Amino acid sequence: IVHLAFRPSNTDIFSLIMKCPQVKALHIPISYMRTISSSAQMYLKMQGIELLEGDVWGHRKDINEYSEVSQHVYDRIKQYLQEGMQEEDIIDKLVRETRLSQDFISFLVKNN
Repeated sequence: IVHLAFRPSNTDIFSLIMKCPQVKALHIPISYMRTISSSAQMYLKMQGIELLEGDVWGHRKDINEYSEVSQHVYDRIKQYLQEGMQEEDIIDKLVRETRLSQDFISFLVKNN
């Protein structure tokens, strides 16, 4: 998953996908989602890459350029799935606990 903290152009998206062919999702701030061209959205869909909306909270890029999802989040997803919780309930609960975006948590639950 790659989070873009800038407004990506079609060229940015195509270049990223060419350089990172294993990417599964692009995470983009809500304010930039409306400006992604329909051709870029169609290209991502054809490549099987999800376009997720949301921000990365609490990450300071001046300290570390990368941010990783804590193992605790994956453990909680696994725990809730084993307890038989519905996906929607898991997503709602983890959004409150982690402050990660709903799209992002949904992607993690579906791919766990």
